[in-house]
Amino acid sequence: MVLFSEDYMSNQGVATYQQIQDELPVSSNSRQNNYAVCVTSYIINALAPEQRRDNDWEVTVFDNEQANAFALPGGKMGVFTGLLEVAANQHQLAAVMAHEVGHVLARHSNERASQTALRNIGIAAAQQAGVSDSTLQLIDFGANLGFFLPFNRTQESEADEVGIMLMARAGFDPQESINLWNNMAAASGDRPPEFMSTHPSPSTRISDLKRLLPEAESLWLAARNQGRLPDCIAPD
Repeated sequence: MVLFSEDYMSNQGVATYQQIQDELPVSSNSRQNNYAVCVTSYIINALAPEQRRDNDWEVTVFDNEQANAFALPGGKMGVFTGLLEVAANQHQLAAVMAHEVGHVLARHSNERASQTALRNIGIAAAQQAGVSDSTLQLIDFGANLGFFLPFNRTQESEADEVGIMLMARAGFDPQESINLWNNMAAASGDRPPEFMSTHPSPSTRISDLKRLLPEAESLWLAARNQGRLPDCIAPD
């Protein structure tokens, strides 16, 4: 369910991106920036014309130790320098960036915003009906566990599926997506139980990627035969 227009979401994405740029330090390392731009360019060029829309896809490297990245409606993307420590090569970085683009293509931000709007309406209605605070807390907790968290895990799995196919079409080795999540699992340490998490567990994610690997490898071989051979130089 989506309640908001694409133009609205794009404007919100651009505004959020500008706020992040104002609040987080941007890397001044030209090699890091060139590397992220190079990988992202291959991914965006592998999109179908209608998927690119008219977005001016932009990527910024933020000087932050988190092993993370993001993509926002409006074609705005960010990479944290901590991810460059975990993603061992261009293929692994591409796995993350393609995954994040997958969220945008699947309109997950719009889904989340729509769900939040509906949830707020429901809680406001309960307050008007005189429901007690303790009951409201149970409703809020149950809504998160019973609907929003499972749905978010579904979004993550969907972005994984879109991402592995997209990175393969761009010429990146899809096998490296599995290697990346092995690295992520090693770096993450203790994790909350999958039942309480908005993300699939690393073991679930890796199992799903292995299932998708044969199809992705066919796309990768086709991309290489078409001359898509990414050569992005990782910073030292």
